[in-house]
Amino acid sequence: MEYLQGGRENQIVRKGAVVHRPAGPWTPSVHALLRHVRVVGFTAVPEPLGFDDAGNEMVTFLSGEVCNYPLSAAAASQEALVSAAHLLRVYHEATRSFLAQNLESHTWQLPTQTPVEVICHGDFAPYNVVLNGRRAVGIIDFDTAHPGPRIWDIAYALYRWAPFTHPQNPDGRGDLETQIGRARLFCEAYGFPVAQRHALVEMMILRLQTLVNHMQAEAQKGNEAFIANLADGHHLLYQADIAYLGKKRPFILAGLQG
Repeated sequence: MEYLQGGRENQIVRKGAVVHRPAGPWTPSVHALLRHVRVVGFTAVPEPLGFDDAGNEMVTFLSGEVCNYPLSAAAASQEALVSAAHLLRVYHEATRSFLAQNLESHTWQLPTQTPVEVICHGDFAPYNVVLNGRRAVGIIDFDTAHPGPRIWDIAYALYRWAPFTHPQNPDGRGDLETQIGRARLFCEAYGFPVAQRHALVEMMILRLQTLVNHMQAEAQKGNEAFIANLADGHHLLYQADIAYLGKKRPFILAGLQG
């Protein structure tokens, strides 16, 4: 038995080829999504195996390396960024046929965003992407999956992979020019049209503010994980990054559209 990292200490357990994770009301919908994308050919996600006797979800373990902060050289590499963007695009395409199902019958942890184009992963960051060397080969942790537009997922991915963080953020890397260059590479690898990139900065800001609001709402409900996050000042880092994005908006937009 091996405890895995994932923001929930000693709650995510690997037993051989099976990972046991805490479940929520949204888990059956996530399992339906994972089964669907695998059936249509996207197998770079865990296979859902149901629930154990304690009510935890069971999914297959994806072999490879998953990196939390500070990022390893492999996770911060251009190869990882480009292959991750490709992976997100293929995942999004695999979810489009899932939208033909009765989405009203599904429950998601996060609210649906409009217009609904795909099922967003909701947290497409390096710590949820499996690497084989410097190549992204899998996506894990679909707890935050929910219907929404592509740009909703892409905006948060850019924030995490560029990453668009202010200079004092300990998770940041590189100067603004480097961040813009990495974001442009991500957009190109995903195939996100230049004509739609004018909305990316505002979407990143909205995405981060929505995250801060969610953290605060969950903490008020007594969610211990979010109470701890606020106590550690995570929301202050996000708010500083929001201000940074607002200040650098003209330069980022020029770089992404140039």
